[in-house]
Order: sequence, then structure tokens, then C-alpha cells
Amino acid sequence: MNVFSLLLGAPEAAAAGAGTGSFISTLVPFAMIIAIFYFLIIRPQNKKQKETQRMLNALKKGDKITTIGGIHGVIQNVKDHSVIVKVDDDTKIEFSRSAIAGIEASAKEEKVEKLEEKKEEGAEKNGETVVEASKPKFSLFRK
Repeated sequence: MNVFSLLLGAPEAAAAGAGTGSFISTLVPFAMIIAIFYFLIIRPQNKKQKETQRMLNALKKGDKITTIGGIHGVIQNVKDHSVIVKVDDDTKIEFSRSAIAGIEASAKEEKVEKLEEKKEEGAEKNGETVVEASKPKFSLFRK
């Protein structure tokens, strides 16, 4: 009986002294793994989701969009949970807002760009010089 109590009691005494050290050494790697997952996976996904939600809330008539199915069109009408997209001259399709993959550009922005291009072409034909402002080139290496 005495031998059995010593054998059964010895592991409990050894485990009680070394238990807190092994618990902390086990907990630290798990905490590091959770932190790595948060900063590499969860946080970027939340940012992307918020950006997509802002884009869907900012949809307006005249925006050129692309759906998740690859259909390109121009928004004709915006409803609470859906948008009506003009795909062709006579074709209009209603899509859920969540089916919008991205905004290409609004029709108004394209018209402004085309007008600017025509002005530049007209100025070049009249002999005027058109100077475009360019960004300074930046290089990490000196030449």
C-alpha cells in the first residue's frame, strides 16, 4: 500500500511545481499564432469588406460597373437592395447590389475625358502646343 501511494503521489508533486511553467510555454506559441492569423488574414479581409460596402453604398446612376459574372453595363436606376443596369441599347437587367464587383468609371467622367482629349487635338491642329505635366521620376538607384 505504501509503495502505491508513493508511486501515485510522486507525479502529482512533480506536476504541481512544473505546471505553471509548461502552461505558459504552451500558451505563448498559441497566442503568437492567433496574432499572426489576425494581422495576415482577418484584418485585411475586414478592410476589404468595408471598402466593398462603401463602394456599394456609393453607387449612383451613370456609373459603369462590372458584375461578379463579368457583365459590363451602366447603372440606370438605383433601388434599396438592387440596381437596374443597361447592358445594351434595349436590354436592362436588375442585379442585387452584392452582385456588383466594381465600378469602372461614371459616364460623366468618361465624357469629360473625351472632351479634354478633343480640346488637346484641336489645340494641336491650330498650331498650339499642349504641354502635359508629368510626375517626376523617382529611382532608388542613382545613375
